[in-house]
Amino acid sequence: MSVKISYQNTHFITSAPDIRHLPEDEGIEIAFAGRSNAGKSSSLNRLTNQKSLAKTSKTPGRTQLINLFKVADGCHIVDLPGYGFAQVPLEMKKKWQKSLGEYLQKRQCLKGLVVLMDIRHPMKDLDQQLIYWAVDSGIPVQVLLTKADKLKSGARKAQVLKIKEEALAFGGDVKVDAFSSLKGLGVDALRNKLDSWFAPAFEQQDEETLGGNEQV
Repeated sequence: MSVKISYQNTHFITSAPDIRHLPEDEGIEIAFAGRSNAGKSSSLNRLTNQKSLAKTSKTPGRTQLINLFKVADGCHIVDLPGYGFAQVPLEMKKKWQKSLGEYLQKRQCLKGLVVLMDIRHPMKDLDQQLIYWAVDSGIPVQVLLTKADKLKSGARKAQVLKIKEEALAFGGDVKVDAFSSLKGLGVDALRNKLDSWFAPAFEQQDEETLGGNEQV
């Protein structure tokens, strides 16, 4: 089943310090994760054609909570705390990484992971750990090489090819694409990927509707 979702209807639901404060573990959640300076908030805003759905900050590392957004019935996007920013105090960093790891390991409705990396500084240790964890858990991964407009076309293509080759080492379902919030590069491809990940939620809704009609 193919679906076309209108991401501009996405709206904020809640912020939570950990998974115990999130809503019921049901439906389909797609998580966005990345280093604190990877451009995650800008990417979410571009995806949804909203200027301030996700709060952007001049100071990377401000996103300390798990932020939940509703896309459609049974479909949610989760903005996970940014990681790996050097100027954040160690205790705070440990707290974030604990809540991040807990979400990734225990949230059953997580069905896809978007990992954002600056195209000029990709595949840092924490990025790789995140991808290895997802692959081990059977969760598909979409790597977005953000700020792709910072490189000229030839250099951009070469970098994407290089990271695609590196991604083969993870095994599993790991796709790599260039992305630019500023220029809109890769936005349609990201929407198509999310559509495919969210599609089972619409299939389930159709089945429930059909089941209800049969009982009448």
